[in-house]
Amino acid sequence: MKISFGVPISGPWARPDNMRAVARRAEELGYAGLWTFQRLLYPEGHAMGPVYRSVHDPLITLAHLSAVTERIELGVGVVNAFMQPVMLAKQLATLQTLAGGRLVAGVGLGWLEEEFTASGVDFAARGRRGEEFVRVLRACWSEEVVAHEGEFYRVPPAHMDPKPEPGPPPVLMGGVAEPALRRAGRIADGWMSSSREDLTTIDQKIAQVKAAAEEAGRDPAALRFVVRGVTKVRTGERAPLTGSYAEIRADVDELAAKGVTEVFHDLNFDPEIVTAPAQEAMSRAEEALEALAPAS
Repeated sequence: MKISFGVPISGPWARPDNMRAVARRAEELGYAGLWTFQRLLYPEGHAMGPVYRSVHDPLITLAHLSAVTERIELGVGVVNAFMQPVMLAKQLATLQTLAGGRLVAGVGLGWLEEEFTASGVDFAARGRRGEEFVRVLRACWSEEVVAHEGEFYRVPPAHMDPKPEPGPPPVLMGGVAEPALRRAGRIADGWMSSSREDLTTIDQKIAQVKAAAEEAGRDPAALRFVVRGVTKVRTGERAPLTGSYAEIRADVDELAAKGVTEVFHDLNFDPEIVTAPAQEAMSRAEEALEALAPAS
């Protein structure tokens, strides 16, 4: 089981100095990875809550942190299919090379229709779009001459260089419905859970992904299963990854037993963190970073 950490990317505590401090300390403590997430916009009057109100770009954040770290993985969970895949392929290839091969690319279908509208992309048929999206990404990273004619995307024969070094980043897919889980098993390098996932039954989702992989002639044991840990340090309140530090660590062990290969503690999804003054939020985060660090 890998233990990772979500960098400050949402709310007042998501300042450059705090991002760098968390990244450096996480690497020193032996965390496996640093993770970001994407929220393009917040529709006026929407009920999403404070977590999504003010969010930095996930890829530019990781590019910045790649320059102040050396070994720790850099994951985005997730970028959504309202983006243009050829342009995204170029960005991810560059980031993979600059980071020395440490990138993990999470891809999602998206669920906020206003983001698709603002990006000029049809919200319908997102499942088929997501599958083609991944095909285009991988073609850009691996084919000498990229040429694609699909339902959603057209790429005229062209060179897309330089290729990512030392190789393409692994692609994980999100999603909660059975078609999304099966899609991850068929075409992705793994699956990652959403912030709203019921972690008590996550083994059932993992089983569906593995079954689809096996049906497609792929090795289920090679897949990664990453949990976004909506981690909340509380007294007298219990849910998976909510409670005391000892209880949270026990929850991580239980997730490993269910087949999860990586958990990243994401304090960005704690309303008490993203609404607190930056200094207070950072103080609490620094304590959690130390207390939840992987065993040496």
